[in-house]
Amino acid sequence: MEESKMASKIAVLGLGSMGFGMARSMTRAGLDVSGYDVAPAAVERFVAEGGHGAGSPGEAVKGADIVVSVVVSGAQTEAVLFGPDGVAGAMKPGAVLVSSATMDPSIARDLAKRIESLGLHYLDAPISGGAAKAATGELTIMASGPPQAFAAARPALDCMAAKVYELGEAAGIGAAFKMINQLLAGVHIAAACEAIAFAAKQGLDLDKVYEVITASAGNSWMFQNRIPHVLAGDYTPLSAVEIFVKDLGIVQDMARAERYPVPLVAAALQMYLAASGAGMGRDDDSTLARLYAQLSGAQLPGKDKP
Repeated sequence: MEESKMASKIAVLGLGSMGFGMARSMTRAGLDVSGYDVAPAAVERFVAEGGHGAGSPGEAVKGADIVVSVVVSGAQTEAVLFGPDGVAGAMKPGAVLVSSATMDPSIARDLAKRIESLGLHYLDAPISGGAAKAATGELTIMASGPPQAFAAARPALDCMAAKVYELGEAAGIGAAFKMINQLLAGVHIAAACEAIAFAAKQGLDLDKVYEVITASAGNSWMFQNRIPHVLAGDYTPLSAVEIFVKDLGIVQDMARAERYPVPLVAAALQMYLAASGAGMGRDDDSTLARLYAQLSGAQLPGKDKP
C-alpha cells in the first residue's frame, strides 16, 4: 500500500447498497474509513466488517482528508453539506468532497461553488455499476473537477473504481454524463420488462426466452442483469423504482429546459410512476414486469399473480 493511501483518512456519508460497498472496498485496501448512515444498523454492519462507525456526520468527517457522499439526490447532498447538521463547516481545510449522488448538473455546479468558497475541493463524481461492482471496488466513476480535487481524491478513487473517467475541470460535467447513462438505463429496464411480460402473455418458456435473447441482437446489459430477478420472482430492491422516478424526472426537466424532445424517456417515466403509484416504489426496478403482467393478465414467476 502506498504511503499516501495509508495516511488518508476517509469519511463515507451514506452506507446503503452503494455506499457500504464503496466504504468496504476502501477498508479492504487498508484505508482508514469512518462511516455514517441515518440507519444505525448500517453503521453496525460496517463496523462488523472492519470499519469505524460514527454517530453523526460531523463525527465522521472530523479530520478526514476525503469525504465521500453517497446519498440519493442533490437535495440530500445539499442537506448533508449545508443543512442544520451539515458537515461543510466541519471539514478539514483543504479536504475534498467526492459527491456521488445523481443530480441535475446545475445543482452540482452550485454545490461546487459553495464548497470551494470554504477552501475545500469538490469532485463531481457520480457512479455506475450497481451494488455488486461497489462491493468489489470495480465501479465506473464519471468525474469532473479541478486537478487538485482529483489529486486529493485519488486514494479513494483508486480503491472504489475500475474506471475513473476524468471528464473536465468544471463541476456538472460528471453529472451530465450520469444523466445520459440514466436515460439509457431507465429506458432499457422498461423495455426489458415490457418484453419479458409480453413473452409471458404469449405463454413462452421464460427461461428459454432469456437464453435466446441474451444470445441475440435484442439483448442489453439491463435485460441480462434485471430479467433474472423476474425469473426468480424476487423483487428485493437492488435499485428501486423510485430511483428512476427521480432520475428520469431530472432528464425530462433538463430536456424541457433545452427544448429537446425525449419521448422514450417520457414513456418509460410513466411506467415507473405507475409502478410507484401501485405501491411498488420501493421494490426493485425490475418490478415493472409485474406491472405489465397486472395490466395484461400475463403470468410471471413468484407469488404475485395478476
